[in-house]
Formats: sequence, structure tokens, C-alpha cells
Amino acid sequence: MKKSIQLNNQHFDLHFSGAVYWPEEQMLLISDVHLGKISHFRKYGSAVPNSAITENFDRLNNVIAQFQPKSICFLGDLFHSSLNLEWDLFQSWMQTITAKVVLVAGNHDIISHLKYEELGVKVLSELQIGTFLLTHHPEEREGFFNFCGHLHPGFKLRGLGRQQLNLRCFYINEQQLIFPAFGEFTGNYWINPKEGDRIFAITKKEVILVY
Repeated sequence: MKKSIQLNNQHFDLHFSGAVYWPEEQMLLISDVHLGKISHFRKYGSAVPNSAITENFDRLNNVIAQFQPKSICFLGDLFHSSLNLEWDLFQSWMQTITAKVVLVAGNHDIISHLKYEELGVKVLSELQIGTFLLTHHPEEREGFFNFCGHLHPGFKLRGLGRQQLNLRCFYINEQQLIFPAFGEFTGNYWINPKEGDRIFAITKKEVILVY
């Protein structure tokens, strides 16, 4: 269900949902949920089932229940666009959360920070914890290892003949761990890894080192 790794003498559990748990900090890290995107699609006529709206919240609840974090850090693009039906669901969901919640704002996070703060969500442009730099866009900064999202990394796993499996993935290089998009209907940026990089593909039940 998860894969444990070490970075800078810290432990991290990569979860098949796309989240990462940091035991030393008791922190759950999640990127690119894109709440509101499904409602946005439906508003403009896309045939997305209404039941898909609750799937992101169900997945959030499941991973939180597993790790019981003291804090949750969203690495940007928590909400996809302006206020819509899913903001009401997010408000209700926040009332069930006992963990401290932080949002490192991404390019899609256009809703007023005051709206988040009313719900107890602290909004930051970046967060530094020890030798780790938490951002939305990938950053390279001397002395820091970067946790980020934005790219929605994916990997094309090729088999015999013309078989191919397209999977979301965690992408780790010398300076960064780039998170997969947590949310549904977000698309992927297909990674071509270099020597020394690591790719952990995720399925519906497990995390697999594929490169």
C-alpha cells in the first residue's frame, strides 16, 4: 500500500493515493487536489458523473484515517478555480478535521486567502522545515531538498510488444520530490527520467519502484 524511503536522514511514506506521510513531523503532504474542477467541467457541459465530486473527499478521508497526522500541508492547487459547489463541501469537510492545515498556494489558488483563513487554513507562499523546501512549482535552492507538485508527473510503463500502462508517479531527482496530482481528472506530464532519478508509479492499491 505504501513505500517507505529516506531523504536527508528523514523518513517518508509514499502512499498510493499520491500523498506522502512524514513521520518525524507527523505531517501529511498532498499536492494538486484541484477541488472544484469537476463542478467546473459539469457547468460547461462535460459529462462527468456527479458522484465524482465526492471521490476526492473520500480519498482524503481514507489517507487521513490511515496516518492520523497532526498537520496536513497542501502543496498548491487545492482548489481549481473560483468558488462553486465544492467550496461548500470543503467548508463542511474542514469542520471534521482536527489536524492543523496549511496551504502552500499554487497558480490555481485564486480564492481569497481570507476565505481559507476563516476556515482555519494558513496560506503561505512556501514553507521551510529543516533542509526541506515545500513549494508548489519545482524550485532549486542551494541547501534545500524541494517537495513540490504542479507538473502532475506520470510514467508510461511499457511491456512486451505494444503493451503500455500509463500511471501517475512520484518523481525523485537529486534535488526534488515531485508529487503526483491527488485529484481526479487532472491529466499527466509524462516523465523521461535521467540516470540517477527514481520513479515510483502508483496503482489503485500500491506504490511500485519502476525506475
